[in-house]
Amino acid sequence: MAKQQSFADKAKAKKKDSGINVKMIKTVKTGKGSYKFNEKFVKIDDINKVSELK
Repeated sequence: MAKQQSFADKAKAKKKDSGINVKMIKTVKTGKGSYKFNEKFVKIDDINKVSELK
C-alpha cells in the first residue's frame, strides 16, 4: 500500500499559535524564613507585556 499522507502534509495542517510562551519564576517567602520558587509557563501575545506579569 502507498503512503497516503506525507510529513510535509502533516506539518502544513498544524495550526500556528499566535503568542509566545514565557517561563515565569516567582519567589515566595515561607513561614520559616526560607524562599520557595514556583515555576509556570505563561502564554502572552506580545513580548512587551512581560513586564506586566505578576
